[in-house]
Order: sequence, then structure tokens, then C-alpha cells
Amino acid sequence: MGVIDADRFIADGFVKLEGAVPREVGDAAREALWRQIGLSPHDPSGWKEPVVWASDMTGEGPFGEIIRSPRLAEALDEICGSGGWRPRDALGMIPIRFPRVPSADDRGWHIDANTAMPDGGYACSGRPETMLLLILLSDVGPDDAPTRIRVGSHRDAAAVLEGRTLDPFEAGPLLDEASAHRPLAYATGRPGDMYLLHPFTVHAADEHRGDEPRFMSQGPIFLTEPVSPEGDNALARAIANAA
Repeated sequence: MGVIDADRFIADGFVKLEGAVPREVGDAAREALWRQIGLSPHDPSGWKEPVVWASDMTGEGPFGEIIRSPRLAEALDEICGSGGWRPRDALGMIPIRFPRVPSADDRGWHIDANTAMPDGGYACSGRPETMLLLILLSDVGPDDAPTRIRVGSHRDAAAVLEGRTLDPFEAGPLLDEASAHRPLAYATGRPGDMYLLHPFTVHAADEHRGDEPRFMSQGPIFLTEPVSPEGDNALARAIANAA
């Protein structure tokens, strides 16, 4: 038995990795991010924007412990195959969602751009080169703006994108319509928990109805080869019968 349920990933298009690092490591990362953005967890008067973007570009301290987690590496091996993914050096961009202010207008259903284009940009294609990693850095309950996930929607997206390459804004409405019938799951948990999403899994931000800011990094895991239904890893098996 591995660190994740690979069959569940294949069926649902995502899997939760609990306790990828100890809670205290996630807490330390969150404290560093508070310092970075110049706000205080004890002074809500400074919480004036619905989303504040922070980042980790160095992988130092607790951030390095998180991104180099042995449990994360084992989970990625189980999903992508050994040698099928490229290690990250840092967490990258980290949106912090604040309560008690009007929500940002950024909650549309989508998949992340997953394929490099010749012009240097990224698009959504049927041969994705990345998958999505969500890392919780605060306690996230159902009211704390958890990422919403449409369970099984990776098959709908694979069918929509078969043989196509679309701009993410063009792809969004098509993916929303194709996956609207799917049940919802929510990326809830504790600091140090992670979610690994298939590149085709349709997801969206949620409104913050709680009391405490939500800290969560979201970044791509780059694959060594594009996903193809003919492959032999969990990414491929998850969409083998999508079309």
C-alpha cells in the first residue's frame, strides 16, 4: 500500500495526501507569509482585500521542508511513475483569501493551463505537461474558501480537449458545461495536508464564509512527458476511457 490511494485518484481525478509534512512546518510557513505581506493575524482591520498574493521563490526554511517532503515525492511517483515528474525548488505563488470583505470575482470553473506554447505562454490541451498541487498552510474548513473540485470531471475535460488546444478563458465555459453534473468535493484539511489534482480535473475557488484567512499554495508539477491515454501511469489510466 502506498501513501495514496491511486485507484481513488484514477476514479475521482484527485487525491488528498494527509500530513505530507508535520503541522508545525505548515504553521511556520504561514507565519513567514504573514511577515511577507506585512499584515497581522491578530488585526483584522488590515484585511481589506479579498485576495492577497504571496510567494515562495527560494525554497528556504519551512518552504523547502514542504516542497521536498518525502511523502509528496512518493505520492508523485505513484501517480506519475518513477522519473515521470520534475522536482520543484519552491512553492511558487500563494493566494491568501481573507474573510469579512466582498469576494473576488475569480471563482469560475476551469482547469489550469497545462501545455507550453511556442510564444512562451501556456494553454489547455489534450496532452497536458503539468498536474496541479495544492498545499494547505492553514486550517481550512467548509466555510474557509476551500477549493471546490468536481469529482470525476477529468474525464469530461479529456473528452472536450481531445485533439484540441484552447486558451484557458476559451476552455473554461466548455469545461464548466461538460462537468456541471459532477458531484462536489472540497479541499479542506490542516496545515501540511496536500491535494494532487489530475491536469484535467475541473475546479474553482470558493467564497470565504469563515473567520480566519486561508493560506494555500497552488502550483504546477511539471511532467517529464505529456499525458497520453496510451500511457501506463495513473495519470494516463484516469482518462483512458474518457472519449
